[in-house]
Amino acid sequence: MSSMNTQQMHEKDPLRDRAWRALVWGLIAFFLVNVGMMIIAVATNSVATRWLGTWLPEAYTLSWYVSAWKEFQLGHVLVVTVVVVFSVVFLSLLIGVPAAYTLARKDFRGKKLLTLLFLLPLMVPPITYGIPLATVMYQLHLAGTLPGVIIANMIPALPFVILVMTPFVEQIDTNIESAARVFGANTRQMFLYTLVPLLAPGVLAAGLLVLVRTVAMFELTFLVAGPDTQTLVVALYYAVFAAGVRAGQSVDAMAMIYMAITVLWLLIALRFVNPTQLVSRVKEHPVKA
Repeated sequence: MSSMNTQQMHEKDPLRDRAWRALVWGLIAFFLVNVGMMIIAVATNSVATRWLGTWLPEAYTLSWYVSAWKEFQLGHVLVVTVVVVFSVVFLSLLIGVPAAYTLARKDFRGKKLLTLLFLLPLMVPPITYGIPLATVMYQLHLAGTLPGVIIANMIPALPFVILVMTPFVEQIDTNIESAARVFGANTRQMFLYTLVPLLAPGVLAAGLLVLVRTVAMFELTFLVAGPDTQTLVVALYYAVFAAGVRAGQSVDAMAMIYMAITVLWLLIALRFVNPTQLVSRVKEHPVKA
């Protein structure tokens, strides 16, 4: 009797597994189809002369992209975006890589607390600390300026660099650094000729991912940016919700420009970044004879 029950359970398990897999893949397909249809609708409307009550537009044109470029001053907005993004990437790497090296190599009192403080901006929603940050920025007359926007974007970017770089540092055998010291390398030489080549993949990964995050960072930039220091994502928000009558095709054209830039940088990042390296914390120890 018990053998028959066991056999029935084994027969039901494959059916349950197949049903579960079908449900999961169905939900994924439903999500992807909805996202794809929204993107297709925005892309189509951005090149449509008129699209009302029909399956397809009456005619197509690229003039909305020209109109969006002029109306929203996208040339200036893109320059501001590039300056902010690359400044944040450079400063975050300049500060974050030594900080990650220290956290990975040194043991000191309060290390866990310091690590938690570094990670708080990644765990807490940006709007939570963004409003007090904006208040301080306005009091220091930094709000509305490029330095203010750069500083605001560095708050989540710097901990992200530390989080990404720490596993890379941990995977470097300390014997390599000791060997460089034995052969007479000073701190600068050991850093330039030993650590930099080994850390280069991690630095590239962190830089590209911070770049993508900064391009898409809306909350903090919106709170501290001024009329002349808006990045592309903030300018897109104002294009949609600011007062005034704007053609929907022009706004959709701007949205497609933003999406194309973001996707381009994301594809470049995925080309050079191995996602498993971002979560792996394997630390090799020398094998004792």
